[in-house]
Amino acid sequence: MNWIELRALNNLYKNGEVKLNDTLAKSGEINYLTNSLRIIDRSYNKLYSLDGYTEIYEKEYLEKYNCYENFLLENGLLRHQIRFEENDIKTLMNIQCWKKEGTLEELRKQIIASDESLRGISLMFFKNDKYLDNKSSLVDALKKILEVEHFSNDRDQQYIYKLECHNPKVIVLCENLDFLTKPNKPRQHGIELWYAGGKNVSKLDYADTRGLPIYYSCDWDFDGLFIIYPLVKKKIPSIQLLTPNGSPRGIEETEHNSRWGNGKDRNIDCILTNQQQHIVRGLIYNNQWIIEESNDLLNMLEILSNK
Repeated sequence: MNWIELRALNNLYKNGEVKLNDTLAKSGEINYLTNSLRIIDRSYNKLYSLDGYTEIYEKEYLEKYNCYENFLLENGLLRHQIRFEENDIKTLMNIQCWKKEGTLEELRKQIIASDESLRGISLMFFKNDKYLDNKSSLVDALKKILEVEHFSNDRDQQYIYKLECHNPKVIVLCENLDFLTKPNKPRQHGIELWYAGGKNVSKLDYADTRGLPIYYSCDWDFDGLFIIYPLVKKKIPSIQLLTPNGSPRGIEETEHNSRWGNGKDRNIDCILTNQQQHIVRGLIYNNQWIIEESNDLLNMLEILSNK
């Protein structure tokens, strides 16, 4: 859902009716409440709440709507014309949370120092380097939350983000940013974290591991295993893939975009252990994937060191 749909559902809750527009007419959520649950009625130009709507709305929508609205108000982002997707708002809220916790400041300084590109920022926070294209309101919101004046127009960023520590023992290159926003445990255990930006691996030509063991942490999906990891392995032949311990999730139920497809026909067994091959075959067979941030990083490294 986007903010227009969320606001309309709240107006229905407060006023019992709302004017129909093109966004609401095409809304899958509103169509579900209208045609399946039958708690909304629709005329040619209006939506009306029916018996049962108040109960469902208070149970499923009210708390999160108030949370989103308060966040947008507090940060000066609540404007009539905004069309933020619900996940956009959640991402902005996460970034603000990291900032309040103090885990964002080091990354923020690196973003400024590297003159990070808009495409790099898009990939960093949204897992798609083109997601922020033509979304000026969302870009402005990101600048405000991150307290960054501008993003570079260059498409390729050549800067490796690093969460350093005293006396590092190992390096972990992460496909996604999440682990770098939780620095305490990695630092306590001498783990230096790197983030290069998903498929943007060309910068690894210049990576200096200083003789430290280096491991790769990623989403266990088609992109992470069959595209990105082989590219990383060519750049840093000594890198080893960490075996996940997170729970698999259904690709369909999570609306995940990286589907196995012809992954079944690509042979990467030569860079996987027997255990990893077994896990991949199971994920493909069950049409599942494992999200990188669902793993316990320390546990993955501990198991590896005990072998």
